Amino acid sequence: MENLEKLKFDEKGLIPAIVVDDETGKVLTLAYMNRQSLELSLEKGLTCFWSRSRQTLWLKGETSGHYQHIVSITADCDYDALEVRVRKDGPACHLGTDSCFTNPVLGEQREPFRLEELYRLLLDRKGKLPEGSYTTYLFQKGLDKILKKVGEESTEVIIAAKAQDQAETVYEIADLAYHVLVLMAQMGITPQDIRRELAGRHVIDHKVKQEKMT
Repeated sequence: MENLEKLKFDEKGLIPAIVVDDETGKVLTLAYMNRQSLELSLEKGLTCFWSRSRQTLWLKGETSGHYQHIVSITADCDYDALEVRVRKDGPACHLGTDSCFTNPVLGEQREPFRLEELYRLLLDRKGKLPEGSYTTYLFQKGLDKILKKVGEESTEVIIAAKAQDQAETVYEIADLAYHVLVLMAQMGITPQDIRRELAGRHVIDHKVKQEKMT
């Protein structure tokens, strides 16, 4: 890790680590690292913390199997806190919840929409093909039917937008997004594949297939 020597551990030799799901951006937990656990995390590519209650190293997932694979570690502006972005194998909390942050203090807790969760649900439908499911119908009909629906929904988006009907456009875009995700599941393309492709382009004004501007 770059700038490792700049990190500021507290008087107990600890630094807080905010663990974030790299796919959804959701905060999973707040834990603490000492220099040894940080070095082990870097070596293994898995989160390893210092348990303040047990006074021992704690490799997340060692007993549960819910490992957290490190994507990146970033220090804050004062080098006294870390953001650890991970891809997780299971729940982050020892209570079995996706995140440790589940108790509202102010305001209503809202579960954000997660594209990856819908994608995983579609993969489940593809594998199990439950009867009576529209998604099952699409997968059973195959690629040509899915492509036909993507085309139809694209047209519906255009018609709604051309009429400047915002509510209808939102509705049709949602339909299009769903069918595109079905197409992705059919072809084995993941949301992460799309995210990497977009990130690799850097500047939104430069497309791979740039239209001629006149």
